[in-house]
Amino acid sequence: MHKQPAFDSPYAAGPSASGGGWMRYASPAVFYPLAGRLIPVLALAAALFACAGLYVGLAVAPTDSQQGEVYRILFIHVAAAWMSMFLYLVMAGYAALGLIYNTRLSFMMMRALAPTGALFTFLTLWTGALWGKPTWGAWWVWDARLTSELILLFLYLGFMALQAATDDVRRADRGGAILLLAGVVNVPIIYFSVRWWSTLHQGASINLTSAPSMARIMVAAMLLMVAAFWLYSAAVALARVRGLIAEREPAAARAGRSAPEAP
Repeated sequence: MHKQPAFDSPYAAGPSASGGGWMRYASPAVFYPLAGRLIPVLALAAALFACAGLYVGLAVAPTDSQQGEVYRILFIHVAAAWMSMFLYLVMAGYAALGLIYNTRLSFMMMRALAPTGALFTFLTLWTGALWGKPTWGAWWVWDARLTSELILLFLYLGFMALQAATDDVRRADRGGAILLLAGVVNVPIIYFSVRWWSTLHQGASINLTSAPSMARIMVAAMLLMVAAFWLYSAAVALARVRGLIAEREPAAARAGRSAPEAP
């Protein structure tokens, strides 16, 4: 049995413990009820954006002149690929905050995001294979971007395996945080691989330095799916972190349930 960390409720300790500004939400007891209120809103918004994105991408967007109907896979593939990298960076950010400030909630958020990041990475690879077979004639090639994306999946799985390998929560949190920070170098490799190496993978259709190379309706469908995936990620991560708070710090969860509404 691992030793539970001490619980310091801002409601029990008085105003000085709660602090001011955004830092007060680093307390599990303060964050627990906030997450509970946000989850249904985020989940509903994710469902609406997903329906809109699928409708625009599958029914409204025109057929691509070169790839035909198979290009519609990219509305899922590209959004999932963006989220796989973005969530890893968010996890690494929480890892850094946890190591620097020793905030327990940062470590819990880091752990809560991992399954969703792994899911989107797997979805990226799977939809990429579905698109690659009719386009390249092969389910898989050892392309620089595909290989680095596969490494990202291994990083997610390795992180989750490390978390499950020990009952010592503090040791697992710090070991996982170090692994995440070490693996950050893979994210720019994924993003810039099509520029640094000669690969089969097509270049970015959307970037910040030039106009999109696809029709606006296609861009709209892709951005709707990105928003849907982002909202979904936030909803499920908050649900998982509430479970982690209840498991690790039941006193904080009880304090959060009975906490007064924020003014």
